[in-house]
Formats: sequence, structure tokens, C-alpha cells
Amino acid sequence: MVYFVVNDTTREDQRLYIQARLKEVACLDCLAKVKVKKNSDHHTAIQWTMESVEECAEFNKARQEPGGRQIHEACSRLRQSIEKAVAEGEIEIGAIDGY
Repeated sequence: MVYFVVNDTTREDQRLYIQARLKEVACLDCLAKVKVKKNSDHHTAIQWTMESVEECAEFNKARQEPGGRQIHEACSRLRQSIEKAVAEGEIEIGAIDGY
């Protein structure tokens, strides 16, 4: 059996893993706001809120189609907004201190 010790250090590591380096990015189209970090050129972590999911124009359009929106599909408009933020230096690429 595996046991985990949860203490203040563990909680801080968890908080850093989940929240460190997140930058708010607004979609250039519908203005839905998400929090983003890029650990590499190919890895983008995006934290959506229920509000941002509801505001996303692309997701709303997809929900209206037969079968609804596939949950794993990303919003192409937001992806372009993130790429622009990276190009402008608003989002750094690469983990810092493991986060």
C-alpha cells in the first residue's frame, strides 16, 4: 500500500504545479478569458472556467450542431490568441524550477 504525507510543503508543490506561471489570455474573437502556460513549443496547458466555456463563440456554435461539441476539441480562435501572446512575449515557453 502507498501512503502519501500531506504537509505544507506538499500543498505548496501542488499549488505551484497547478497554478505557477499561468497567464490570463483573452480570446481575440469572443474575449473569453482562460489561464495559460507553455512548458514547451508543443505543450500548452489551458485552464478554462465555466464562464469562459460559456462565453466561447466557437464552443457555443459547436454545441448547436448535431451531437454537440466534442470535449477534446480545442477552440481554434483561442489557439491563435495564445500563439499571438507567445509571439509578443506575454507567455514564456519552458518550465521554470519544474513548473
